[in-house]
Amino acid sequence: MTTFRNLIPSANALVIFEAAGRHENFTRAAEELGMSQVAVSYAVRGLEQQLGTQLFERQHRAARLTEVGERFHADVSAGLSRIGRAAEEIRMKGREVNVTLAASTAFASMWMLPRLSALRDDLPDIDLRIQTSVRDLDLDEEDIPLGVRGGNPQDWPHYHSAELAPEIVTAVASPAFVEANGLPDSPEAIARHRLIWLEEPVRQACSWPEWFASAGIDYRPTGRRLAINDYVLVIQAVLAGQGISLGWRHLVERLIEQGQLVEVGGHALRTGQAFHVVWPRSRDLSAAATRVRDWLLRQT
Repeated sequence: MTTFRNLIPSANALVIFEAAGRHENFTRAAEELGMSQVAVSYAVRGLEQQLGTQLFERQHRAARLTEVGERFHADVSAGLSRIGRAAEEIRMKGREVNVTLAASTAFASMWMLPRLSALRDDLPDIDLRIQTSVRDLDLDEEDIPLGVRGGNPQDWPHYHSAELAPEIVTAVASPAFVEANGLPDSPEAIARHRLIWLEEPVRQACSWPEWFASAGIDYRPTGRRLAINDYVLVIQAVLAGQGISLGWRHLVERLIEQGQLVEVGGHALRTGQAFHVVWPRSRDLSAAATRVRDWLLRQT
């Protein structure tokens, strides 16, 4: 019974053959592989004897592949290349490190998600896990290395922090809403339109009255209003043309650049606060978590 062991040459012989065929020179193949020219010649001769055919035409200072040798070399090269890629993927998987980032659903879906492809390209050996919650998680208690929080660093004495983005709040609408209702070019004009409210259940967030007050307007809501407790759904409602909402610039800037949202009203509230990457003072960041933190900060 013929087995693979009897039929297929040794891996070592195939590696030597591939190098010799690529260089068409036994001496250069030997230099690449860190062996003697005699050893390369001996391995190739043994391979030819096993296959029962001549693979090279020996010439002075050269070894040209025969027609059969060329076909066999193409197959061997392709096979070794696939094996090499598979082995590298296994090695990379073995070195893969998990890093968890705690963040709001809005940050995860609107800031992080569009950048995940870039993160995979830049940090291929790190498996980032994003843990979302309606409240800011205790990183020490949850054993999470990194988080994203809005506010001032003095609010988190148990954490180190680095600023990710300033808190700038504008008003945004969809192009379809603007086409149907006209472009509100001032806060006063915005007040006459349908407004969508974010009602955060736990985290503090700027409200419409605060935004109008920063523009010098005493705004008092009248009539029925659309209120949603999830910012991702707020923006979905805006994209659907349901009204105007507040837009945290670091979250909506890509949608504005893509033409899916339009800033309206000509006013931006700079709260003096910012969104930060935070990590516990109680323990050192791992090398992988440090790389993720530094990558996040480079995206601004």
